Amino acid sequence: MSPRSTILLALLILVALGSWYLSRKNVTEIEDELSYNVEHRGYYLKSARILGTGPDGSLMYEIEAVHAEQRADGRIEFSDVRIEYSPESNVPWTVDADMATLYPHQQRVLLEGHVRAVSERGFSESATEIRTQVLELNPETYIAETDERVQIRIGARSLTATGMLASLNDNWLELKSNVSGKFVP
Repeated sequence: MSPRSTILLALLILVALGSWYLSRKNVTEIEDELSYNVEHRGYYLKSARILGTGPDGSLMYEIEAVHAEQRADGRIEFSDVRIEYSPESNVPWTVDADMATLYPHQQRVLLEGHVRAVSERGFSESATEIRTQVLELNPETYIAETDERVQIRIGARSLTATGMLASLNDNWLELKSNVSGKFVP
């Protein structure tokens, strides 16, 4: 091999190594730019509708929301929520709230912000409305509970209390404390 060929070969090897080094450096910079802390957000839905079914697969209730989003810990957060029981369940209640949270592996829904439960055939077979800021509802057992201030209107009667436990399918209600009311004959 001539000295000129050796120099040319050495020069080509240096150019090849240089281009490999430069291309490798650019890939690392691009990877550094793209690598960021990605938070697991789960899924999100707009105009969400979630159906709750009984053991036999029949529809028990449905949760409708303007927006629903699954968080990293598995809970689902809803905004502008409405929970309605199916006619077959024979539970004449509808529950509305600003927000709701459904926790994984739990059968309760935590409703928050202007919570309102309404039934035309509620307690004493009268139109009934329950208002509170926080309500825990187990839609499968129909149990609603709060430790917050609650306002209840049953027909022409109205009650306020701190804390409540209610069974929506049995139309049964227990007020916990600080009960006061207005009863019109």
